[in-house]
Amino acid sequence: MPTIKFKGKNSIWNHHLSVPYQILEKDKNQSLKGKNENENLIIEADNLIALKSLLPKYQGKIKCIYIDPPYNTGSERWTYNDKTNSPLIKEWLGKEVNRDDLTKHDKWLCMMTPRLKLLRELLNDEGVIFISIDDNELHHLLMLMDEIFGEDKHLGTIVWHRKTQPSYLSKDLIKVTEYLVVYKKTDKNIKFKGGYTQEGKLTELLNISNSYSKRVIKNDSVIVAGDYSGILKAGFYGNNELKVKLIHDTEVVDGTPLDDLVVEGRFKWTQNKINTEIDLGGQIFIKTIKTLRPTILKQDSGSKIKPPISLLSKYINQMPTNTDANAEMKSIFGSVIFDYPKPSKLIKYILDSATYDDKEALILDSFAGSGTLGQAVLDLNKEDGGNRKFILIQLLEKTKKGSFAHKAGFRYVHETTKERVKRVIKKEKLNVGFSYLKLGSAIDADSILSGTLPTYKEFAKYVYYLTTGDTMDNEKSIDEKSSFVGKNKGESIYLIYKKDRDELKNMAITLDWAETISKKDKGKKIVYAPACFLDEEYLEKFNIQFVSVPYSLFEKK
Repeated sequence: MPTIKFKGKNSIWNHHLSVPYQILEKDKNQSLKGKNENENLIIEADNLIALKSLLPKYQGKIKCIYIDPPYNTGSERWTYNDKTNSPLIKEWLGKEVNRDDLTKHDKWLCMMTPRLKLLRELLNDEGVIFISIDDNELHHLLMLMDEIFGEDKHLGTIVWHRKTQPSYLSKDLIKVTEYLVVYKKTDKNIKFKGGYTQEGKLTELLNISNSYSKRVIKNDSVIVAGDYSGILKAGFYGNNELKVKLIHDTEVVDGTPLDDLVVEGRFKWTQNKINTEIDLGGQIFIKTIKTLRPTILKQDSGSKIKPPISLLSKYINQMPTNTDANAEMKSIFGSVIFDYPKPSKLIKYILDSATYDDKEALILDSFAGSGTLGQAVLDLNKEDGGNRKFILIQLLEKTKKGSFAHKAGFRYVHETTKERVKRVIKKEKLNVGFSYLKLGSAIDADSILSGTLPTYKEFAKYVYYLTTGDTMDNEKSIDEKSSFVGKNKGESIYLIYKKDRDELKNMAITLDWAETISKKDKGKKIVYAPACFLDEEYLEKFNIQFVSVPYSLFEKK
C-alpha cells in the first residue's frame, strides 16, 4: 500500500502510545445540570491528551466523529506543541505556522497523525469519521487517512458549496467549495440516510381522504393545517390532476401567512391506493409543490434508505452556507464572534445520515471550536426524539488578535464552545445538561521525575479512573489509612501508596494486610501496590486482584 512521507514521521507515528493518561476532573461551577449531564462532555484540554484520557471509557464506543481541524492556510496562526524526543520537532515547538513556513505541511501532518490514530481507536466497528478540509491539505489528508484507516475504508469525499457570493479578489481560481472526507473503521457495510428538507418547503401529505377535514400538509418544522377542497384522480396525462385549496390561513417558517394557497400537480395513484398506504403506516412525500408526484416511505424496519449524494449545495439539496453560519452565530450571541464557523444544519445533516438508525449514539468532535456539533446534536435529538450524546474537546486559549472572537472579547472553550451549547439548551427549553471537564495531574514517569510525587488523593483518583474509566465525583470515600479508594459495580479499589520514595520501596500487599482488609471486605478487591508478597493461592483466597505500581517510576535518576 502506498505511504505518505513527511519530516518528523518516524518520531510521531507512534507518539500517541507515549501520551500520558490524565484524569478528567469535573468543574461543577461550569457544568449544567440536566438529562445526560454525565454523558454530554465539554472538555477543556489539548485534544491529543484529552483523546488519550477518553480511551479507558470510550475505546470502541463512538459511533460518529466530526472534526474541523486547522486548514493550514497560513493565516490561522496555529502552533505545533506536541512534545517528543525528536530534535527536529523540538525546534518547531511554540512557533506559529504561517504562509511562508517551508515545513508547514510536515508540521500539520505531524499534528494530525497521533490524533487520527486515537480517533480511530475510539470509533466502534460501525463508526464513521467526517473531516472538514479545503484544498490546502486535502491531498495530504487523503494519503494519511489511507495509511491509518486503509484505502478501502474511504467512503468518499463530499463537496460542500460553502459560499454563494464568491470573492473576486483572487487572481487565480475562485474557490467556493470545501470538502468532507469520510472514512469508516472496519469492513462492515455502513448505511447512510440521505435526503434533506429545506424549512418552509411543503413536503408531506397526511391523511388524504374524501372527508376534506383532515390536516393536509406538513411543513418540515411547522404543521400547515386546515380544511381543503379538491379531487384526487389517477393518471399522469390529460386533465387528471390534484387541485387542493386550503381554506384556512397557512404558516411557513418565516411566519408569513399565505391565504388561499393553491397547490396543483398530477398524481399517478388513485385515492384508494393513497388511503391504503396511509393505513399501512406509510407517508406520502412530495418533492416539489408544483409536481405533487408522490413517493412512499414505509415506517417499518424494512424501509429503503437512500444514501446522501456527494454534493451538498444550497441549490440542489438546500444546504446552508457560511453566510447562514454567521447569521446563526449572530442570532445566538448577538454578533459574529468566531472566525469561519460551520452551520449547524450542515453538521446535523451528516450526523443524521450516520446515526439515523442509532439514536443513542455517542458523537465526538475533538476540534470543537464554537460548539457547532453540540448544537447539531441537540437539534437532531429534538427533531427525531433521539438521545444522542456529544463529547466536545477544545483547547483553552485566548482568541487571536484581529479575529471576530477577539473583538468581542471571547475565549473559545469558556465563552464560546460552552456558552453556545448552554444558550441553545435555554432557548429551546431543553432538559439537557453537560459536564465541563478539565485535565487533572499527569501521573507518568516524565511528569513525576521532573517534579514531586503526587499526593495520595491525586494518585487514588488516577487509579480509580484507570479502573473504571470514570472520574471520581465523591472524593470523600478516599481513605489513605485503610488504603481504600472507592467502589465500582460491587468491586472495591485499594491503593497501597505513600508520597515518600524511601517508604515506597518497602510497601507491598502482605499477608497481614490482606487478612485485615478481608475481615471487613469479603468481596472482590482490586489492589494497586508497588509489590505483592502473596502467591496466586492466597490472592484467590482473599479475592484480590493485584495491579503493579512500579516504584521505579518514583525513583530519582
